[in-house]
Amino acid sequence: MAIRPLVILPDAQLRLVSKPVEAVTPEIKALVADMFETMYDAPGIGLAAIQIGVPLRVVTIDLSKPEAKEGEEPEPRKPQAFINPEITWSSEEFSAYEEGCLSIPEYYEEVERPAEVKVRYMDLDGKTHEIAADGLLSTCLQHEIDHLDGVLFIDHLSRLKRERVTKKFAKAAKRERAA
Repeated sequence: MAIRPLVILPDAQLRLVSKPVEAVTPEIKALVADMFETMYDAPGIGLAAIQIGVPLRVVTIDLSKPEAKEGEEPEPRKPQAFINPEITWSSEEFSAYEEGCLSIPEYYEEVERPAEVKVRYMDLDGKTHEIAADGLLSTCLQHEIDHLDGVLFIDHLSRLKRERVTKKFAKAAKRERAA
């Protein structure tokens, strides 16, 4: 297992459409292990393979809260891997969550998405499942599946907000290259 470098906006890789995984191989299992290690280190609650430069349809999610507040028990980790995830149904009702992204560090905005979704995916044993998700899991799945299609959460914002954040990260990247 290894922590891999994150792909950061404005890197064009983030706009790639990821390819389906043909089979769950030892390499795919190693990729998932690296993704979890990278996601936990960041720290984040979701990661798409393209965010570490691998254009495959693989997503990792863990919504547990292992860091306990004073007087609370820490929650055990609940890692979930989704291979070739696809949304098969989404509700007409919407909900809004403040979203952030490991590829757009320290930028958060409220995004409206369908409140509930059903997602079909393969697990690490190559078995197909379908889950119904609501709340934060629904939002996280939609956010990460968007990544697989080259869509960022800022694409759901107004043009003005999107352009502002894109310019900010382009300037930061330019300064970093010049240093």
